[in-house]
Amino acid sequence: MNTGRMVFSQLMDFLPLHEFRKCVERYGGDHRLRTFSCLDQFYCMGFAQLTFRESLRDIETCLGALPVKLYHMGIRNRVRRSTLADANEHRDWRIYADFAHLLINIARPLYADEDFGLRLKRAVYIFDSTTVDLCLSLFPWAIFRRRKGAIKLHTLMDMRGHIPCFVAISHGKVHDVQALDALVLEPGATYVMDRGYCDFLRLFRFTQEGAFFVTRAHRNLDFSRQSSRPVDKSTGLRCDQTITLEGSKTSHRYPLPLRRIAYVDALTQKRFVFLTNDFRLAPLTIAQLYRCRWDVEIFFKWIKQYLRIKAFFGTSINAVKTQIWIAISIYVLLAIAKKRLDLPHDLAQILQIVSVTIFEKSPIFEVFSHQNVTSGTMRNCNQLQLFDF
Repeated sequence: MNTGRMVFSQLMDFLPLHEFRKCVERYGGDHRLRTFSCLDQFYCMGFAQLTFRESLRDIETCLGALPVKLYHMGIRNRVRRSTLADANEHRDWRIYADFAHLLINIARPLYADEDFGLRLKRAVYIFDSTTVDLCLSLFPWAIFRRRKGAIKLHTLMDMRGHIPCFVAISHGKVHDVQALDALVLEPGATYVMDRGYCDFLRLFRFTQEGAFFVTRAHRNLDFSRQSSRPVDKSTGLRCDQTITLEGSKTSHRYPLPLRRIAYVDALTQKRFVFLTNDFRLAPLTIAQLYRCRWDVEIFFKWIKQYLRIKAFFGTSINAVKTQIWIAISIYVLLAIAKKRLDLPHDLAQILQIVSVTIFEKSPIFEVFSHQNVTSGTMRNCNQLQLFDF
């Protein structure tokens, strides 16, 4: 990484381009193309994510203002919005989905020793979904309600490093619990889910395959208590029970004993009742695991706030999926760069710094070395007072 290369090019060096070309060949992405390859498309869409572009015209204007620098960015041809629109419309979105999964496989080992607040040797995953609203007049294929369109992002997130290791994009009408069928379960791992995923037939598959789950119980759960264990009520715990299901359907769907833990949050005084098939962890650890579930909400907020998945550059389902998978690739790419450059910044700070230095020709580690990350406030501020009181 020498001083003659732009920050954008140095950041793209973390991409395994030989693997990207394999993904392109797998789906014939560059078949009969003379100009504007799939890599050019990825770079343009990645540029849009890194610099907060809002539309195809916005991308064309910004890149067209600096035509001399396009070659140094890796883009071999001038970018036209019609060309980029056609590429998003017709080039198979699975190219970028497969490449995103390759980046995820690179990022996860980098965060394997990351601390997430609990001393557990096993893998811990959070599974949840978020809804992305769409304009029904522009996206008629995404009917969600009578006058509303939407798609859902079902995400399995690794607690170590907050890396999304499974993402499924579905129609807005698809119920969250149906996404559990697509999960490949890891024996010995713990999966934390909201009570929207409390389907006992699907939860029994976790037990059969040697995985653990933590979820919330419905209020009308029909069960019988088999035994109770003592708890320290000063920690917020109220009970730790072994139960069996008594419902006519649920008892057949999950015929084995379950563990029921009641917990009251000290701040909100809200009562939570958890169900799990893990009888070894301490009951307070189970409650803390569920509290970590909110990290996936932070991830959803991050990608909606900092990445471009609310304003789409195309109206077809192929264009929407292409943009989402490239956005996820950029998120994981920033996570890889953070670890390999040993940056103390969080991902939001890294994205903001890159967005304003993307055309600079400085070593990328120097771009971040002058940033103060110890506090969000400025030191030795020279701002004068506007009013005297």
